[in-house]
Amino acid sequence: MSSPNGSPAAAAPAAGLNGTTSNGKPARQRETVDAVTIRFAGDSGDGMQLAGTQFTNTSALAGNDIATFPDFPAEIRAPAGTLAGVSGFQVHFSASDIHTPGDALDALVVMNPAALKTNLKDLRPGGILIVNTDNFGVSDLDKARYKVSPLEDGSLAGYRVVRTPVAKLTREAVAEFKLSPKEADRCKNFFALGLVYWLYERPLDVTLKYIRDKFAKNPQYVNANTAALKAGYNYGETVELLPVQYQVAKARIEPGTYRKITGNEAAVLGFVAAAQLANKTLVYGSYPITPASPILEGLAEMRRYGVKTFQAEDEIAAIGVALGASYGGAIGITGTSGPGVCLKSEAINLAVMTELPVVIVDVQRGGPSTGLPTKTEQSDLLQAMFGRNGDSPVAIVAPQSPVDCFDMAFEAVRIATRFMCPVFYLSDGYIANGSEPWKLPQVDRLPRIKIDHPTEPNDAGWAGPGHEGGGETAKGEPAAGGKFLPYRRDDVLSRPWAVPGTPGLEHRIGGIEKQDVTGNINYEPANHQHMTDTRWRKVENIAGTIPDLAVTGPADAELLVVGWGGTYGSITTAVERAQRRGLKVAQAHFRYLNPMPKNTEAVLKRFRKVLVPELNTGQLAWLLRAKYLVPAEGLCKVQGKPFLVSEIEAAIEKALA
Repeated sequence: MSSPNGSPAAAAPAAGLNGTTSNGKPARQRETVDAVTIRFAGDSGDGMQLAGTQFTNTSALAGNDIATFPDFPAEIRAPAGTLAGVSGFQVHFSASDIHTPGDALDALVVMNPAALKTNLKDLRPGGILIVNTDNFGVSDLDKARYKVSPLEDGSLAGYRVVRTPVAKLTREAVAEFKLSPKEADRCKNFFALGLVYWLYERPLDVTLKYIRDKFAKNPQYVNANTAALKAGYNYGETVELLPVQYQVAKARIEPGTYRKITGNEAAVLGFVAAAQLANKTLVYGSYPITPASPILEGLAEMRRYGVKTFQAEDEIAAIGVALGASYGGAIGITGTSGPGVCLKSEAINLAVMTELPVVIVDVQRGGPSTGLPTKTEQSDLLQAMFGRNGDSPVAIVAPQSPVDCFDMAFEAVRIATRFMCPVFYLSDGYIANGSEPWKLPQVDRLPRIKIDHPTEPNDAGWAGPGHEGGGETAKGEPAAGGKFLPYRRDDVLSRPWAVPGTPGLEHRIGGIEKQDVTGNINYEPANHQHMTDTRWRKVENIAGTIPDLAVTGPADAELLVVGWGGTYGSITTAVERAQRRGLKVAQAHFRYLNPMPKNTEAVLKRFRKVLVPELNTGQLAWLLRAKYLVPAEGLCKVQGKPFLVSEIEAAIEKALA
């Protein structure tokens, strides 16, 4: 077994090869570990994202549970070898269920001094450090602000350092293919990947197939990358600096068909599935912005499923397209990150006033302004809740993991079309770019989204119980017989969704306050009060269609750890560890933030203390204290990085001390 971090150093050696090989060299040991966390790091042009992705795919197909954390610079091409240009990809693979990409690293692969300097702090003592020594020249050290080479000053004595001339060995491996020096160097990520494959006994088949498919039109590149990958693997087999290989067994998972999926990929499939099951065209208007752009790119590939994508000239145009599509009877969705929400606010308010269904995707990133474009944060919650003029309620959902992005994208469409209101889908850069195994759902078990557009004036719905608007105008006068009433409401206070051009259903729509039921422009104080209250009650009615807030943990727990969105994995792991140590702690996680589940107040008031870890300065904690008057204490982090499990564990211990 391994340490809590899956550290090979803490693992017991498996019985095995302790004699000698056929060539007389000492045979290597094999150690079985439960989990391993590894990170590939280098310059933006070193192919670390590709290496990490291939390692992830291979581990997933080998039967491990996986969680990943890609991390890359905001600059399109920062100066090579500088601290600002470091790109990394972290993979946590395990023989048991995991929820995070890991805390401390068991192995770190660095391609230059800058990657070493920015990532070494995350490598556990005694961890494996694979260093590309070819990039540790004087100029490379200067760019990383090293005065003395860390390979020579003894600062790496606490790690198992594997010094490898990756560039030199790669060039030798591909020499026969007559590549230019630049082309040859592009193969070095596959050499490094092959070495790590050997270290953790990963098969090469998946990556070899990827190489054949990727470079099918250029056999020279197929041969060179294949040679580099195998050379790296064989180097691990022959070098004396690696006396141990590590094995991670298959995870015991529920039977089914699985695929590796990122949060953004899952969101794409969730939106398309919802539109298909609603028998509707999906129209996605978006302006490219990190880290939401992959949703636009993914939906653009879904044209055969009735998906229409529009890359707008700006954020305002993007939501204008989505809102216009919703007005026309399609599923209108717009996507952005951080600062784009500010520009969309006026049109979101128009959707509130006109009561049209539109989904606003916000893949949150570090702010304010341009902020940290490629780093994660959860700082848009209050903006989504209140960031418009007037009392303008919207629904808010937030996926908790990459896989959950499918379900909550689906939910966003369901809520928007059932309650005729805008819905925020609050993801974040961490889960949007991260990946994990996803069990493919059975389509016949997905909920159906039933949408009925009125075709006659009398199809406009009915006045539900307790709705004082009823079939009358705001003045209490009977509605005109046979005339379409665009704001006549059903049992959950939703108005009818009439498709423009339907004969007899002509009606007025726009941003000025409407008279209830008739939709006529109305400035009367009583009507505005009534319409404001009605819009609020309509959003509150969503609570009747969502699950209760679930609590996991002992009934006598003193502390409740509450989270939302992408903090789920770190919180769950920290709480589970604390519970195994006998601490009286429970957990609850919000996927629905407006409205919150009906039992939220009852849950919160069962506990003496409430701890709220979130990647902002305390926004959910502020809401819980304001709405439910509970002593919620925040654990806040705004560093562009997700929580480490150890950070939340320490906060739990402190809260219960």
